[in-house]
Amino acid sequence: MKLPDRYGKYGVFGGRFAPETLIPALEELEKGYKSISKDKSFREELSYLLSEYAGRPTPLYLAENFSKVIGCKVYLKREDLAFTGAHKINNTLGQVLLAKKMGKKRIIAETGAGQHGVATATASALFGMECCIYMGEVDCERQKLNVYRMKLLGSDVITVKSGSRTLKDAINEAMRDWIANFAYTHYVIGSVVGPHPYPQIVRDFQSVIGIETKRQILKKEKKLPDYLIACVGGGSNSIGLFYPFYKNRGVRFIGVEAGGKGISTSKNAATLCRGNKGVLHGSFSYILQDRYGQIKETHSVSAGLDYPGVGPEHAFYKETGRAEYTYATDKDALDGFHILSETEGIIPALEPAHAIGWVIKNKKRFKKDDIVVVCLSGRGDKDVAEVASIEGVL
Repeated sequence: MKLPDRYGKYGVFGGRFAPETLIPALEELEKGYKSISKDKSFREELSYLLSEYAGRPTPLYLAENFSKVIGCKVYLKREDLAFTGAHKINNTLGQVLLAKKMGKKRIIAETGAGQHGVATATASALFGMECCIYMGEVDCERQKLNVYRMKLLGSDVITVKSGSRTLKDAINEAMRDWIANFAYTHYVIGSVVGPHPYPQIVRDFQSVIGIETKRQILKKEKKLPDYLIACVGGGSNSIGLFYPFYKNRGVRFIGVEAGGKGISTSKNAATLCRGNKGVLHGSFSYILQDRYGQIKETHSVSAGLDYPGVGPEHAFYKETGRAEYTYATDKDALDGFHILSETEGIIPALEPAHAIGWVIKNKKRFKKDDIVVVCLSGRGDKDVAEVASIEGVL
């Protein structure tokens, strides 16, 4: 099966549920992407930037000390070592370069944890593009360092004070901006969400994670891994890891959502575990909604997973059984944050700390000869002050 089909569908999921005023912009983007992404000069320039500017390929690191804790071989795909500190730069370099080739003059984006915002601001500075980032007021407060980094890079940061004042509301405001200004503006969506063609575009740019991982693990182990494990918010780092292995049925995918205070409470962001089907931000997928169809407020210790929806390709993987989706609570994530730091000297971002925490909690699931790859999607510098505050250290 081709993912997506020509209508932008992943099975029944995906599509283009957007205001009529936005359809011309989406059609222009789809046409531009199909044409420009196939151009040899575009591919060569992007490849050069990913290598010489963003530092790819990132290492696939055998975490020997952590592996002893788990009882099997655990490799970390070190996206925390990509430029700007997370996997987000893979997508923003691709999209901003695409926008420039399409003749756009202005870039907008949304951000939760700030990593996508920083990566977008970075790419915009590199290409000399005007840039505006929308960020929820709650996220601005818990990610002050990233707010300053975006401003330092020359971008405007618009604080969103509506709704839950988190990622969902930042996307709402960015969408309104794009509708009004699409003639000269490109909206760089940071995850595999939104109306077609965004889930495909972001997945394609993030697939470099899985492509590299496959090549690296075959060189190191002469076989494919038994498990690929990654955190899931909107889902870009996980799809980027999973998709190149889609046809390798012996490789099991596990996506770890934000369980917050527990999935039996209202304080979580576990969309695939607790949500149901609906439309959010232009795409049909699983979402967290009440019985009237109103979007629920979410909670996670990590700003980057605090989103009430998920990419349609993940919904398709869940529906078809290709991937297993589970969750880690705030406590599990904090345990992962500390244990990886203490065993490997690697401080993970709170987002991938969910995947690390889940592996620790479920270590009895793995056999001694299993090979596990965890996507370490970002570094934890941005979260140290927040964790210290939560734990009463600062």
